[in-house]
Amino acid sequence: MPMFEADDGVSLYYQEWDGDPGLPLVVLHHGFIADHRTNWVGPGVVDALVSAGRRVAALDARGHGRSDKPHDPARYGEARMARDLVALVDQLVGPADYDLVGYSMGAVVALITATRDPRVRRLVVGGVGEGVVACGGVDTRAVGREPLRDALLAEDPAAVSPAAAGFRRFVDALRGDRVALAAQASVLHDQPIPLDAITAPTLVLPGRDDHLASRPRALADAIPGAELRVVAGDHLGTVREPEFHSALIEFLAG
Repeated sequence: MPMFEADDGVSLYYQEWDGDPGLPLVVLHHGFIADHRTNWVGPGVVDALVSAGRRVAALDARGHGRSDKPHDPARYGEARMARDLVALVDQLVGPADYDLVGYSMGAVVALITATRDPRVRRLVVGGVGEGVVACGGVDTRAVGREPLRDALLAEDPAAVSPAAAGFRRFVDALRGDRVALAAQASVLHDQPIPLDAITAPTLVLPGRDDHLASRPRALADAIPGAELRVVAGDHLGTVREPEFHSALIEFLAG
């Protein structure tokens, strides 16, 4: 099982798929509660990229999937995950450029990474909108840190607030580690991201019915030269849409 160790000793799982060695690696970062299989393999995103000749790598963020799941909130946060992502890229491509795709929480990780790593050649973010500008990360106006954390820790799912009930159903369906995920929920990124420092060509790719990616034009306008393309789908379904796949492949090929 392919694993690498972060600088704090947490072991992280990743998967690779072969493609044209002459093209930059595409690195995928999934959203909260999900893992690389849920966000990228099952919905057909990996197959679409590989069919287009692309090499692909996807990791399971700490607390998710097959990676280690510490219960200490100090081990979490999207900035910490961005360091993990860069460590994986260092291992896979060294100084070479790469393309970066993030969804929801993973979009926040990708945006933070793109402000720091000049190797990012092209950037695509989905599942986020104006909330990144207003809240510094995922849109906590839809469901705040504390209600989300409490929903994950509640012994009785029936006691979960309506705003957070969908998240609780999702983690229960995936049999995730609720304590580890609550640790991440308690430290969701809420500091301004210097979006104007992003130099990579960027595509903001939200779903039309995604309430967690509302007003995406504000996000695109905050990133120099960014493009906006709205496709079909809600927060969980957008990555399954053929229009999402085609827009992603077309932009990365540019």
